[in-house]
Formats: sequence, structure tokens, C-alpha cells
Amino acid sequence: MKIKHSAFNYDKHGQKYSGYRRTDPRIEEYVYAALESASTILNVGAGAGSYEPEDKYVIAVEPSSVMRSQRQRGKKVPAIIGTADSLPFDDHSFDASMAMVTIHHWPDIKKGLQELRRVTREQVLIMTFDPEALDGYWNAEYFPELNEIEKVRYPTIDFITESLGVNSQVQQIPIPFDCADGFQEAFYGRPEAFLDKEVRLSQSAWGFLPDGVEEKLVKRLSDDLKSGTWDKKYGHYRKKPALMGALRLIIARP
Repeated sequence: MKIKHSAFNYDKHGQKYSGYRRTDPRIEEYVYAALESASTILNVGAGAGSYEPEDKYVIAVEPSSVMRSQRQRGKKVPAIIGTADSLPFDDHSFDASMAMVTIHHWPDIKKGLQELRRVTREQVLIMTFDPEALDGYWNAEYFPELNEIEKVRYPTIDFITESLGVNSQVQQIPIPFDCADGFQEAFYGRPEAFLDKEVRLSQSAWGFLPDGVEEKLVKRLSDDLKSGTWDKKYGHYRKKPALMGALRLIIARP
């Protein structure tokens, strides 16, 4: 499936992003544990600042003016205007670097990952989704076109680790039922959330669907929720405390 654009337009569609994509404290624990004793941290594609540690020295890089303005409202450090594939820093400038669910937006993912490795002395953290694990729950039936778009956009785990060129540990991160970070899998047990347009706007893949497809997918889910069909098939997800889905944290150390 071809997608409309290579990058999501956050300046146009991201005005309420930080209200739906927030740091989840249970996922945050994995990120902070991986940062270990790092004192200086670079966050690239930093967005509104999710998962940035508050007790460390952070430099953020973010190209979108809308996302940078949301950082100010959230009392995060101001972000430098820039992109991953051309970082304005000397080699080994930071103890650690991080890129939280952002690399699929980068025009040149390999170059961006290599840039992260270049400017980082120790660990590089990449939070992303494994495209080979996206069909693991009910969205494969209800949002097949959306999943196909995500599979095209997300690089494979092997591509990421090979691009970083160093030893990498890959962690599968459990997604809690009441996850505060509103990516798609966060609502595995709360399907009604997808009927909210603002929730979908905070999930960039919806913006790449051909005209009319989003409405078709949402109507089908809405109809099945009203009729009880969804609950008959998938109601057990409402009682599942966590989902072992496609969310991955890659920790690359020299």
C-alpha cells in the first residue's frame, strides 16, 4: 500500500498531541533503568517531551514548531530546531541519547541512527514498534489497512540494530491496560477510544489512509461495539492487565 506522505505533519495535526501522548510511568521505568548513570542525555525527535528524565541534563531536538510549543506548556526544556540526520553536536557529546517512538518519521532512518551513535558516548535508546508483531491482537481484524501502513513505516528491529552497529539489547515492553501514552496498542482493552477523533489524530498512521477508509474502519468498530459483536469476540481484552504487543525498547551500547 502506498502512503500519501513520507512524514506526518505535526504542525497541522499535532495541536492536541501532548494531551493524548503522555509519559506512562510503568513504561518510563524501563527507560530510566536503561539510562542508568548517564548524566547528559540527548532526546531526538523529542516531541512534547515524553519519557525525558527530570533529574538529568537533557538537550532536545525537535523540528515541529507545534510540538516545541507544547514542550513549553509542559514545562520541558526548550528544544533545538533540527533533524536526526544532521545533528549539530560534536562526536561523543552526550553520555546517552534517546529517540522515543519517532524514528519512523525520519526521512533517512539509517543516517539518523548513525548520527545518534556518533554523538553518544554510551547507550542509545530507541523505543519503537516491531512491524512483525503488529498483528498480535484484534486490530488486525478491524484495522487491516492501518496495520499495513504501520508495517511500511516502522523499520525492522534488525535494521535498527545493524544501523547502530554495536551490541544491542531488545526488550519487549508490557503495555498496561490503562496506559497513559495513547498509541494504538495502549487501547487494546478500551476500544471505544478509537471512536474519538482526537485520539486518532494523536496516532499518525490514520493520517496516511486513503480518503474514506478511516470512516469505514471506525464505523465498523462502532457498529460491532453497539451490537456486542466486539465483546463477544474480544471482550476478554477488557480484563487483561497488560499486553505483550509490539512495543520494543532497544538499548545499544558500545
